[in-house]
Amino acid sequence: MSNTIGESPIRVMALHALEYCERLFYLEEVEEIRLADASVYAGRSLHQDLLQAEGDFAEWTTFELCSETLGLIGKVDSLRRRDGSLIPYEHKKGKPRREGKKAVAWPSDILQVSAYGMLIEEETGQQIRELRIRYHAENITIRTPLDDKAKQNVINAVTRARELRNSTTRPPITENDRLCIRCSLAPVCLPEEDRLANNPEWEPIRLFPANREAKTIHVVEQNARISRAGDTLKIKVGDDIHRVIPIHEVGALVLHGYPQVTTQALHLCARNGIPVHYISWGEYYVAGLSPGTGPVQRRLRQYQALSNPGICLRLGRKLTLAKIESQLRYLLRATRGKNRDIAGINEVAKIMRFSLKQISRAEGIDSLRGYEGMAGQAYFSVIPSLLKVDLPETLKFLGRNRRPPRDRFNALLSYGYALLYQAVMQAVLAVGLEPALGFFHTPRSSAYPLVMDLMELFRVPLWDMVLIGSVNRMQWNPDDDFDIAGGRVWLSATGRKKAITLFEKRLEETWKHPVVGYSLSYARLIELEVRLLEKEWTGQSGLFAKMRLR
Repeated sequence: MSNTIGESPIRVMALHALEYCERLFYLEEVEEIRLADASVYAGRSLHQDLLQAEGDFAEWTTFELCSETLGLIGKVDSLRRRDGSLIPYEHKKGKPRREGKKAVAWPSDILQVSAYGMLIEEETGQQIRELRIRYHAENITIRTPLDDKAKQNVINAVTRARELRNSTTRPPITENDRLCIRCSLAPVCLPEEDRLANNPEWEPIRLFPANREAKTIHVVEQNARISRAGDTLKIKVGDDIHRVIPIHEVGALVLHGYPQVTTQALHLCARNGIPVHYISWGEYYVAGLSPGTGPVQRRLRQYQALSNPGICLRLGRKLTLAKIESQLRYLLRATRGKNRDIAGINEVAKIMRFSLKQISRAEGIDSLRGYEGMAGQAYFSVIPSLLKVDLPETLKFLGRNRRPPRDRFNALLSYGYALLYQAVMQAVLAVGLEPALGFFHTPRSSAYPLVMDLMELFRVPLWDMVLIGSVNRMQWNPDDDFDIAGGRVWLSATGRKKAITLFEKRLEETWKHPVVGYSLSYARLIELEVRLLEKEWTGQSGLFAKMRLR
């Protein structure tokens, strides 16, 4: 076996993933998605502990080997000499497999240590006859031979790994659903959701995390400076230290207006996979720093899919149905027990129901946009009926206007939508999609079409409802929370802090998804919907845009 010229070698650890699940191999090695869960960290700690325990003893050696002939590269855990023979050891944190009462090694572990044995044979010129795998959870060592069968299995695995690496198509999910429970990439792969899409009777186990592990840090002070202090971000406002935040507690950094951030702080964020977003003082999303290399395969598949008008029309129908149904349900729920004829709700409901009926008949995206626009105009026309009658005149809603907002309510709408844009953009970048390639909105401004598409699912639950509720509770001060100049209205620093607090609090609230059947925070729901969208062209379709307000 010889390595193809110009082709990089396969990591031995990747063969372990390949034997476990081909889809796992593809996600990690081809798309370069790697998430460390508790078991991964436990494995790293084990190897570090072993290194410290062994110290400088000659029997313990950890070193990296590379072979162009085998097409492999890997770091051997341990190499010991017994009775004149070299014996490679592989250390595992977990337990061995059981065949009755007998403990045996897992096939993926055998493949991995066999590859190490072949590398050592080539490097030393000595024949390796025996391999050993130590399972520390039960203090059991399993011996396995490096025979012709084991070597052929390695050769076959390398060949298959190369085939997958040259493909732009993700392998299907494994048929053994028990493997998914222990997989660190289950939140990316979403295997249970695949099974649900294929079988509506399937009862999915929630493998997708319910809440965010870290927080989004918003900086609105214009004289703020963000710098690095070790593994923390230090935020100074003027001469005073405002906050010192450990980097592992930061999920994203959002700069509003003109706070300064040092290059060292940006490097720390990039190295830890933390995006940095810039929102202008005029409430526009300016730019985002997405760490890491470009996910080429994911974006190629996205381009191929969204270049197909039929796929775009299908996704556009799903999107407009979800948006209009959520708007209608909210209006009916908010006016329950009121005289809807006086409020004009009944007439608006007729218009929105008409739009919903026409969506399935729409022959193109332009028609869908027309029905969506008709329903949206009707929806905003009755927002004043949802507000308290005794509100100050300056906080009342007299119709939608923007670029720039000309009243306080529209300033609040626009700012909340800017926060939502940032949250959706963050999810799109985390999933690895190209925000410029959408299926519903046209690229006519600086806003990314795909982000605008996905925002439609969340405008009502994540900001419209929150804003209307906060206005009715008199949480806004018409004087202190707004700045006005030249007919333009925008939020003051205190107003922005209030809006950010309301929005972030809403993101933390949980909601039970009506299709997948489990509860998760709205912050996680955004990411879930982006991943379900990607499944429309990479796996089982049918679950995207199924969420609805109750």
